[in-house]
Amino acid sequence: MTDKNLDTLFAQLGGAIDAPTGGVVPVIQPATTFVRDTNNVPTSPHHLYSRDDDDLVRLAEDLLCQAEGGEAALLFPSGMAAVAALLRTVPTGGRIVLQSDIYWGTTKWTRDYCARRNVTLDEVDLANTEARDAVTGKADVVWAETPSNPYLKSVDIAACAALAKSLGAVLCVDSTAATPVISNPLKHGADYVMHSATKGINGHSDVLAGLLVTAEAASKRWTDIRADRHDAGAVLSPFAAWLLIRGMRTMPLRVERMCASAMTVAEAMEAHGAVSHVLYPGLASDPGYDIAKRQMSGGFGSLLSIRVAGGRQAALAAIGRLKLFKRATSLGGVESLVEHRHTIEDTVPDDLLRLSVGIENADDLIGDLVQALEG
Repeated sequence: MTDKNLDTLFAQLGGAIDAPTGGVVPVIQPATTFVRDTNNVPTSPHHLYSRDDDDLVRLAEDLLCQAEGGEAALLFPSGMAAVAALLRTVPTGGRIVLQSDIYWGTTKWTRDYCARRNVTLDEVDLANTEARDAVTGKADVVWAETPSNPYLKSVDIAACAALAKSLGAVLCVDSTAATPVISNPLKHGADYVMHSATKGINGHSDVLAGLLVTAEAASKRWTDIRADRHDAGAVLSPFAAWLLIRGMRTMPLRVERMCASAMTVAEAMEAHGAVSHVLYPGLASDPGYDIAKRQMSGGFGSLLSIRVAGGRQAALAAIGRLKLFKRATSLGGVESLVEHRHTIEDTVPDDLLRLSVGIENADDLIGDLVQALEG
């Protein structure tokens, strides 16, 4: 097996079995604490207290670390917990360079944190070469998201890594929309990669989880993040880890199908007269196509956005007529979802519908969109 054969890695769980029984599915150990012998020595040297000592969490971290090509990985109880764990390493008086127009949860939390801690925050369109090149001075963290949510902008990771180095900062890339299957930011120069594992990694809309993977496990920042997770108790439960691993076993297969369907849907929407614009990095017409093609392998993700030609009212009417796409907030699950993002985030154009393409038949999804757009 090579580092490219993620389908084998995840299907086999890296060779993990339940040793006492030979079971091919790992078992859940719900215990929160573990006994010591009469000499006060832990029965198992790797099991003291479940905050850091859960074999399922360790297994998932190891598999995802291998998939991203990193040195170490940490799971958290949500994607935002992972975001916060990294950005909390920026001290009072520090500086964060944050990509603009990304996932609203990251933007809001970072703004609030910077205001509380007297941290300078610069929001920059890192997909724009001129805007990126204009950033100077010193910083602690550069945060990028590619493809971005909900605008699907592709950001040049290598260029952002060079920027971070020039600022004396580290680069963290939110690669949630890509998953480890089709993009590995560490291989393009990022120092950290973050995922909301709730999304494509789990893929079944039934687990909250977050992930950080580092290129350098010996760094002080990673040591601080690990200590913060332990001390603050931002850990994943055994059952959540079990569900996450169950989802991960089919991740390469799911992502392959979802990417192919998303591409088919994007092409169909680009050709439809009721759609003024399609935002998807896999389209040759997309401004970030060349970057996406260089950084992504095997597909361009399951997330896309369309802008409805008739404006707000036409977009709301269309979303109301959809029958297969579920009107819900999330992405990366086996079921296709749609969201009128402006309803939640009023800076997003009110004619924009964000689509998360699942594993359903692509022709059925296109048919649903066409009937909704045509009324």
